[in-house]
Amino acid sequence: MNILVTGANGQLGNEMRMLARESQDKYIFTDVNQVEGLETTYLDITDLEAIRQMAEEQDVKAIVNCAAWTNVDGAEDPEKYGLVEKLNATAPENLAKVMKEVGGLLVHISTDYVFGAEPYNTPCKEDQIGTPTGVYGLTKLHGEQKIISTGCNHVIIRTAWLYSEYGKNFCKTMMNLTATKPELKVVFDQVGTPTYALDLAKAIVVVLDDYAKCVIPDLIGNLSDRASYAKSGVYHYSNEGVCSWFDFTKMIAEYNGTTECNVMPCYSIDFPSPVKRPSYSVLDKSKIKSVFGVEVPYWTDSLKKCITNLKSM
Repeated sequence: MNILVTGANGQLGNEMRMLARESQDKYIFTDVNQVEGLETTYLDITDLEAIRQMAEEQDVKAIVNCAAWTNVDGAEDPEKYGLVEKLNATAPENLAKVMKEVGGLLVHISTDYVFGAEPYNTPCKEDQIGTPTGVYGLTKLHGEQKIISTGCNHVIIRTAWLYSEYGKNFCKTMMNLTATKPELKVVFDQVGTPTYALDLAKAIVVVLDDYAKCVIPDLIGNLSDRASYAKSGVYHYSNEGVCSWFDFTKMIAEYNGTTECNVMPCYSIDFPSPVKRPSYSVLDKSKIKSVFGVEVPYWTDSLKKCITNLKSM
C-alpha cells in the first residue's frame, strides 16, 4: 500500500520514517520544509489540487497527517487566526476530500487541547463534547469536524504531550535545563500523560495494517476504490498513567542523571500565558486498545527509552 505522510520532518513524522524502513509498504514523506539529510517531497496541504495530483501520481491509498500549527501561544494572535484555521482545519479537510475521492484512509493526529473548559477529573472519552480553551484547540476541533463531514474513511487520533528524540520538545528542553540550572519551577496544576512519539507511530502502523487487510477485495491484493472502513472514528492515544508537568520533569531529571537541579512545583498563574491550558486532559485509551489491540506502554518506561537514546546520540 502506498502511504503519504505529511509533516514528515516533525517529531512524529521522523518516527514514521524509522518504522517505514522495516515496512513493505511504500511511504512518501512530504513537508513544506526541507531538512538536510532527509528525503522529503514538497507538498502544501492547503492546496487541494496539489494533494489530488500527488495522490494520483503516487497511487496513494492512505494519508497520515502529522502536519499542524502547534504553537499554542502564537495561535492566540488575532492576526494569525486565519492561518491557524487554514492549517489545522482546512488542510485536513483537503486531505479528507482526496481520500474520499479515491476510497482511501486518512489517519489524522489531533490533540487533548480539544478539551479543557470543563473541570474534568476522569479520563476524557472520544465521544465527550469538545470544550477547547484556546484557538489551537478550537481549530484542531474544527479539523476533526471537517474530516468527519466529508464522509471519508478516517481514524482521528487525539494525543497529548508529545516528545521524542527529534525536534524541540519538553523532554529535551528539561534535559538541558536540569543539567544547566540550579533550580526550576514547573507547574503541577496541569495534569495529563506524556506520549512518546515512537509509541504513537507504532499504533498508527497497526491502524494502517488493519486498514489494508480490510480493504483488499481479492487475492491479487488490489485495493478497492470505494471500500468502506468500519473502524472509522475518533480514538485516543497517549502513554499509560497520569502525571503533572512537574512530575514529568522530575522523572526526566532522574533518568538524565541531573537530579542536583532543585525542581519545585508551582501554579500555572506563576507563568502568565495568552491561553488557558487544560488543567486535566488525561485521555481514555480503552477504545483504541479494544478495537485495534494496541498495547500502550507506561509513560515512565517510554521516557526512559527515549532519554537513553538521546544520551547515546
